[in-house]
Amino acid sequence: METFNHNLNTLLESWIGPRDQRVRGLPLLDNYPPTIALTVIYLLIVWLGPKYMKDRQPYSCRGLLVLYNLGLTLLSFYMFYELVTTVWHGGYNFYCQNTHSIPEVDNKVINVLWWYYFSKLIEFMDTVFFILRKNNYQLTFLHIYHHASMFNIWWFVMNWIPCGHSYFGASLNSFVHVVMYSYYGLSAIPALRPYLWWKRYITQLQLIQFFLTMSQTMCAVIWPCGFPIGWLYFQISYMVTFIVLFSNFYIQVSCFAFSNSYQFEG
Repeated sequence: METFNHNLNTLLESWIGPRDQRVRGLPLLDNYPPTIALTVIYLLIVWLGPKYMKDRQPYSCRGLLVLYNLGLTLLSFYMFYELVTTVWHGGYNFYCQNTHSIPEVDNKVINVLWWYYFSKLIEFMDTVFFILRKNNYQLTFLHIYHHASMFNIWWFVMNWIPCGHSYFGASLNSFVHVVMYSYYGLSAIPALRPYLWWKRYITQLQLIQFFLTMSQTMCAVIWPCGFPIGWLYFQISYMVTFIVLFSNFYIQVSCFAFSNSYQFEG
């Protein structure tokens, strides 16, 4: 296994370039197989889970959902706060920031972004709860693509560009997840559901996030600072896929809501 990891790491570095040595020793980052193996397990759960639950009663999971979503809300707030305050006081350039600035600032960003990467593994539980509650209609291509790709992409981000311009998308996403997971946690308590007014704005906020991330990434292309250009083009392309998929989801949900409203009024 050690030989396989060495050969794979050598192959990846021949394609992408030298890895950032500042992340060596951080959990799950030294070798890629654990991340891909966890993703394969996730996809097997997506495939086999609904089959297992087919003839079983759905689980409520209410208490677990409250704790799970509260935990992710707090973790997301921590990441958002730490990233914003660190880059603000550390003098990061908004338009373009390379991966080597003040060592103390970069190291703090790296540590927070590791938690961001790890949170993508924790978020696989979103899917597990859908399956256990038999909400299979939520197991869409968008949902699975989003969860599986983010965890893997951030392994590469952490190994090659673990600070600098990488902070922005993670900061925005962490803020969106504070809003999203707080809603999910509170909605698990039936008595609170009538007071949760921000559900309709979550997808809008996600789309704004993708447009802002893409725009800020384009700034680094227009005003380069040494941040690897290939990663910037990849980020823009990845954001385009999310804009297309989330826009399609938003249109479908809006049309469904309008149709229900029309039928009710009629």
